[in-house]
Amino acid sequence: MSRLAAALTWLAFPVYAWQGLGVRRRTARMLPAEGPVMHALAGAEPALALLVLGDSSAASVGIDRTEEGLASHLAQLLNERTGRAVRWRAAGFNSATSGQIRDFVLPNLAPEPWTHIVLAIGTNDTKNFHSVPRFKKDFGGLLYALRAKWPEARVLWSPVLEFTRAPAMPGLLGKILEVRAQEMNRMGERLCNERGAVPLPRLPITDPQAGFSDDGFHASAAGYRAWAEHLAPLVLGDGP
Repeated sequence: MSRLAAALTWLAFPVYAWQGLGVRRRTARMLPAEGPVMHALAGAEPALALLVLGDSSAASVGIDRTEEGLASHLAQLLNERTGRAVRWRAAGFNSATSGQIRDFVLPNLAPEPWTHIVLAIGTNDTKNFHSVPRFKKDFGGLLYALRAKWPEARVLWSPVLEFTRAPAMPGLLGKILEVRAQEMNRMGERLCNERGAVPLPRLPITDPQAGFSDDGFHASAAGYRAWAEHLAPLVLGDGP
């Protein structure tokens, strides 16, 4: 039934286009946050090496400083939980899709010895109305490339968030995109299981007003902190 619903969303494409253009006109385009995208936290050796890779969420869009972003918060939590040193990098790119990360970003990343790689990708694939077969090719290829380049890293994927919870989304547009997001997440989970990555549970959004930035779409500082708190035990393998 869910696959049928996803297919039927193509019939709602005119609504998606109309309401999507309205959201774009009303919403100011936000730039990536300023501040360090690489840092190291002192602690016991051997150090954890964390790469947060993906779209605008990995770039801390929605806030002013990267110190309040997903990668920084997650590194701090891993440092506190383990007492180990943590070296981290945020490689985030505004509006990036899975295929763009695979084709243009990954080949240009140095083969540093990351122990943990967190993927925050899939939102733009969904928002741009990419088909599930296209996502399978793009995201699946990204997973293959990551496993080839970092065969010993723990690769984890944080799936697409709930579109209906984003304040910027009109009700019908949010529902259309949420149907598609569920199918993307289903395919993403399958690909992770097949290709040596760990699909993580969706972040539960309990307070949309506090969790989103002024544009109603990207995370706020509190939202990034909540996201990092959700991820930290899962990254370490302590969660479900």
